[in-house]
Amino acid sequence: MSAADRLTDGLYGLGWSTVKKLPEPVAARLGRTVADIAWKRRGKGVERLEANYARVVPDATPERLAELSRAGMRSYLRYWMESFRLPAWSPERVRTGFDPKGAHHLTDGLAAGKGVILALPHLANWDLAGAWVTTSLGIPFTTVAERLKPETLYDRFVAYREGLGMEVLPHSGASAFGTLARRLRDGGLVCLVADRDLSASGVEVDFFGERARMPAGPALLAQQTGAQLLPVTLWYDESPVMRGKVHPPVEVPQAGTRTEKTAVMTQALADAFATGIADHPEDWHMLQRLWLADLDPAKGPA
Repeated sequence: MSAADRLTDGLYGLGWSTVKKLPEPVAARLGRTVADIAWKRRGKGVERLEANYARVVPDATPERLAELSRAGMRSYLRYWMESFRLPAWSPERVRTGFDPKGAHHLTDGLAAGKGVILALPHLANWDLAGAWVTTSLGIPFTTVAERLKPETLYDRFVAYREGLGMEVLPHSGASAFGTLARRLRDGGLVCLVADRDLSASGVEVDFFGERARMPAGPALLAQQTGAQLLPVTLWYDESPVMRGKVHPPVEVPQAGTRTEKTAVMTQALADAFATGIADHPEDWHMLQRLWLADLDPAKGPA
């Protein structure tokens, strides 16, 4: 392991071991302080975040974009402070930490016995939403995680999410899709962050007036297994409680090839994501390139 990898792994380990012991107001202030320092340094991540917000809020002035990127970094660090502390939260704190509307779409879908796929963008804290599902509803679920470097850091994330009641599969594993399909056929729940394609087989969608690529997996799983596909959007307000919305199911089109159906369904997901992102752009933690116009074709996927 390189020195840089050891440092990265050590910093995350320090976060999980130390931040979770801090009083909540202290952790919140620490997150805002770190966010403001990062924002003032204007690194590549902050510049990319601001450029992405320019697509979401096309009439924003440079001053407004700067305000959004500062709020976005604070939201991003709130996600990290919460995530470092989640393993130490009591079940009651988890249950009261998230207030989703439309959760009946999830419970009704599972009651039908055909499985449910929740698809989310990188909004607010998807880990907290997952912990709420396993704690408040008592429903386990399966998800996938991008393989991180160093491998020890990936192992930390897997252990963290498994500790919250999630089954975690590696994104790069060839068997992940088959395992997800089996869980759904058994009437289970699958949760996928689905606004950024990590493969070479994503689906092109119209996203805030430009072309982007999003993963085909959620739509393909719904077609193959008969599971319901539910978009979910999340956001923060000024309270300690995260808000959310479970949107109505994305239906499988009656006609068309599998490719055509997948394109229609993925566009429907993108449209649902766009409504949540447009309403709360500062809570969209997209510090990477997303739109095709920003990607170097020679480098493949985003």
